[in-house]
Amino acid sequence: MGEVLGVRQIKAILPQRYPMLMLDRVEVLSETTAWAVKNVSMNELYFQGHFPNHPIMPGVLQVEAMKQLGELLVRSKLDPEGTQDVYMRVLEKVKFRRPNNPGDRLKIEAEVTEFRDAEAVVKAKTFNNGGQTCEAIITLAVRPREGAREMPLLFNENDKHSETPMDVLRIMSLVPHRYPFLLIDNISMIDGEHIRAVKNITVNEEIFAHCPDDYAVMPESLLCEISAQSGCACVLSRPENAGKIGYFMSIDRAESFAPILPGDQLVIDIDLPPGKSKFGKGSGTITVGGRVVFSITLMFAIVDA
Repeated sequence: MGEVLGVRQIKAILPQRYPMLMLDRVEVLSETTAWAVKNVSMNELYFQGHFPNHPIMPGVLQVEAMKQLGELLVRSKLDPEGTQDVYMRVLEKVKFRRPNNPGDRLKIEAEVTEFRDAEAVVKAKTFNNGGQTCEAIITLAVRPREGAREMPLLFNENDKHSETPMDVLRIMSLVPHRYPFLLIDNISMIDGEHIRAVKNITVNEEIFAHCPDDYAVMPESLLCEISAQSGCACVLSRPENAGKIGYFMSIDRAESFAPILPGDQLVIDIDLPPGKSKFGKGSGTITVGGRVVFSITLMFAIVDA
């Protein structure tokens, strides 16, 4: 048996706090391996109004749990002074295999397979009583906890206006996501296979409620969700998909290039070629002020609601 960490000890190592702390208890088995428990409860914030009549734990929160367990293992080596941001630089080979619902208990396993320069590679999996639910390869790296350096450019072509193709009410008529996990504000452009969505980041969002040291930064796992919701809104707006629902299936690769802070406007560009099956594959980028801050290639399934 290894060292068992409760919430107090976990918080002493990790900066994540409510509502984004995804580990309830951890057993550290060695310097490179650990497992953790995350109890899934209906009382959690993300279930409130999310997927009406079908509460389901967002898949990206499994990714966040894996990231946090890996971070717990490597933080002392990547950031011994505890002054930097340990972030998910690359996310690869993610497969969402089965859902987690209220009442499930999530087991998270992580193994550090490689240290290189100022990075660590972590292989991780999650399970519930029905079997494996998710897997991923995560590359963790460090960056300074830098704040905003310039004011955003306001009132550009992506801001909502009278001819915006989809406002949030139209988006909500297509996708089942609701507060606090509806993460796009409008669709500013649809051009055939290409969609452009917008997410305005504000410090009043729940995910920033208890950020330590006043360093509010958007988790990379949620950037995956923002990209997926943008793609789903586009695909579900097609007449042949009326009344259907989209499920996140996999992430081939996602990469983060810069932190995202309150006050940023995210512009999400996704290309979604029409598929011949119920599965859709897309790739895209997120930009802030014209600079690419995130890229992703993902797959989701379109099924009957």
